[in-house]
Amino acid sequence: MLLKKYCLFLLVLIVSQNNFAQEEKGKSIDAVQPEKLEEVIISSFHINDSLQNAPASIGILSEKELLRNNTTDISNVINTIPGVFMQSSNITTTRISIRGIGARTPYGTNKIRAFYGSIPLTSGNSETVIDDIDLQNINQIEIIKGPLSSVYGAGLGGAILISPQTLKKGNYQVEVSSVFGSYGLLKNRISFDLNEKSSSLNLSYHNLKTDGWRENSAYNREGITLDGELFKKKNSKLSYFSNYTYLKAYIPSSINKNTFENNPKAGAPTWVASKGFKEYKSTLAGLAYDFKINDHLNNSTSVFINYKDSNEPRPFDVLRQYTFTSGARTQFSGDFKIGKINNQFIGGIEYFADNYNGDTFQNLYQQNNGNGSLQGDQLSATNQKRHFYNVFSQFRTLLSDRFEIQAGLNYNKTKFELQNDFPASANNQMEHYSYDGIFSPQLSLLFKPNEIQTFYFSASRGFSLPATEETLTSTGNINQNIKPETGYNFEVGSKLHLFSKKLYAEIAVYRMEIKDLLVAKRIGDDQYKGVNAGKTFHKGIEIALKHNWIINRAFNLNSYAGASVGNYEFKEFADNGNDYSGNKLTGVPANTASAGFNFNTNSGFYFSADFQFTDKIPMNDSNANFSDSYSLLNLKTGYQFEILSGLKAHLDAGINNVTNEKYASMILTNATGIGNAQPRFYYPGLPINYYGIVSLNYVF
Repeated sequence: MLLKKYCLFLLVLIVSQNNFAQEEKGKSIDAVQPEKLEEVIISSFHINDSLQNAPASIGILSEKELLRNNTTDISNVINTIPGVFMQSSNITTTRISIRGIGARTPYGTNKIRAFYGSIPLTSGNSETVIDDIDLQNINQIEIIKGPLSSVYGAGLGGAILISPQTLKKGNYQVEVSSVFGSYGLLKNRISFDLNEKSSSLNLSYHNLKTDGWRENSAYNREGITLDGELFKKKNSKLSYFSNYTYLKAYIPSSINKNTFENNPKAGAPTWVASKGFKEYKSTLAGLAYDFKINDHLNNSTSVFINYKDSNEPRPFDVLRQYTFTSGARTQFSGDFKIGKINNQFIGGIEYFADNYNGDTFQNLYQQNNGNGSLQGDQLSATNQKRHFYNVFSQFRTLLSDRFEIQAGLNYNKTKFELQNDFPASANNQMEHYSYDGIFSPQLSLLFKPNEIQTFYFSASRGFSLPATEETLTSTGNINQNIKPETGYNFEVGSKLHLFSKKLYAEIAVYRMEIKDLLVAKRIGDDQYKGVNAGKTFHKGIEIALKHNWIINRAFNLNSYAGASVGNYEFKEFADNGNDYSGNKLTGVPANTASAGFNFNTNSGFYFSADFQFTDKIPMNDSNANFSDSYSLLNLKTGYQFEILSGLKAHLDAGINNVTNEKYASMILTNATGIGNAQPRFYYPGLPINYYGIVSLNYVF
C-alpha cells in the first residue's frame, strides 16, 4: 500500500512539472523568476558530496534552519526532519529516535552514532549527547536515516554528522549575542574568528541558564569551544577541535497522569525532596590531518579524546561516573578507472577505547533536614573497559551518466573487561567478554534520468551495541546472555527538483526488521537492566518538500513541509509470560508532520512560523496506555540591519507554543507505580513562552 501511494505521488509530481513547464513557455521573459533552490552539499566524508546523488535518505539542517528558533533548544529544529523524533525534558534529558530505533531507551540516546567533524561524540557505552555543542557553533547537521552509513559504523538508527562553523568572509570577525525569555531563560555568547591564508581559528564562550518552569528544574551550562585549521597548504591541512562543558541541571523527573493534567509544574516528590540533579564536566578534543597524496588518492587521519566526570544524586542512590575515551580513525579515499568506467572508494579503520568507572553511594536525603541529597556509604564500584574497532569500505561505480552502484561493508569487533572493585573483600576477578564479529554490508542502486531527478534502492544491515548498564546483571557482573541488536533495512526513494528548480521533493519508503531487540527491563525505582527480547518491524513512508518563491523585488517566501507515516510494531516479543507480539512499538509516534515558512523583505524585516504535529505514543508494551497527540505552533519575527560598515545588528522576538498546548515533551516508557501509586509516564512540555534575541556582528 505504501509503495502504491509513493508511485502515485511521483506520477502526480512529474506530470505537474511537465504541465507547468509548458505553461512557462508562454509567459513573458520579463516576469520575475522565482529563486532556484541551490544544490545541497554534504560532508566530505561521504563518497560523493551531492545530496542529490546520495542513494540514502539524509536529513539536512543548515545554519539558518538550526537558528530558526531561540538558539537554545535543538529539539524543535530536529523534529522538522521526517522520520526523526527528539524528545526533550527541560533540556537535561533528551532521546533521539530515527524510524523508531532508540525509542525504548529510558534516559538518553543510543543506537545512533554522532560525529563532530571527524571526531566521535558517541561514547564507548553507546551514549550520544549532542546538546553540549552550542547551536551557534554549528554550520550544518546531516542525519543519515537507517543503517546505510558503513563509513560511520552501520548503526541501526543511523548517524548524525555535525559540521563545525566556519568563517565565510573577511579575515576577522567578532560576534556578541544575548537570548532572554520566559522562566528566567538567559543565554550570553561571545565569539572570535580569524581566517588567514595558512590558518584559521574560532573561539567561543557561551553560558545558558534558566530557572525552569517546573519544580526542581533550574539549568546552568557553560561551554568553551576552540577549533580551526593550521598549516593550510594546497594539498594538506591540520584541523583541531576542543570543547569544554560544565553543566548542572536539576531534575524534576516524570509525573503521573493526574499530576500532569492538574499540576504539570510539579516534580516527582522523591526528586524534589532529594533535590536531585545532574552535574558534569566534559572535555572533548581532537586533531585531524587531511592530505592529498596524489590526484587520485587522499587520506584523512584523526585522533581524539573524550573525558567526562559526572555526579548525579538520585533519590535511590548517588551515582559518580568517570569516563575516559580515546581513539583514532584513518581513511583513504580516491577514484580510479576500470576501462571507461569511473569508480570512487573510501576505506579505513577506526579504533575506540573506553574506560568507565561507576560508583554508587547511599543517598541520605531523608536524614538531611530538607537540604536535599547527602552522600552516604558506598554501595558499589564498577570498572569497565570497552575496546572496539570498525573496518569500513564503500565503493561507487558510475556505469553510465544515468546509472550507478554503491556498495559498502563494515566489520565491528567489540570486547569488554569488567571488575567490581567494591566491596574489596570480595576479591572479584577481572571478567573478559567479547561479541562475535559483526559484518554489515550495504548495496545501493541509483538511477538518474536527468540532472534534476534521482531514484534509488538500497539494502543494508546494521547493528547496535548494548550500553554499559545493559551489559551488566542485577549483581553487577557481565551479562553474557546479551547480544547486540541487528537488523536489515530495505529502502526505495527519490529526490526531485520540480517546477524549474523552485520546488525540491524527497520521498522514501522503507522496511526494517530488527532481531535480538534490546529491552531496558525495570529492576527497581528508575533502575534497569538489558535483555534481548524478540523482533520488531519498522516500515513507513517519508516526504519532505522545500519551496522558494520571489513574490516581487522586495519580498520572497521560503517554505517547507514534511511528514512521516509509519508502522512500528513488535513482531515477536514476550516478557514475564506476557506476549506482546503484534503490539505497537513503545515510545515513538507512528505519524508526525511539520510545516513552516519564512517571509523575508529586502528592508531586513522577516517573519516566520512553524507547525508540528505529533501523533499519540504507546507508553507501555501492553499498549494499555497512550499519550495524547498534540500540535505546536511557533512564531518568530526580526529585523536585520547595518549600523556601520562591517557592523550588523539582529533583533529577534518569538513565541513558542502559541496555543498553550498541554503536551508531554517526553515519555518514560513502561513506567510502573510503586504500591498504589500511579505510574509516572509524563514529562510535561513547556507552556506558551516568549524570547528575544539581540546580536552584534563585526567583520573586519
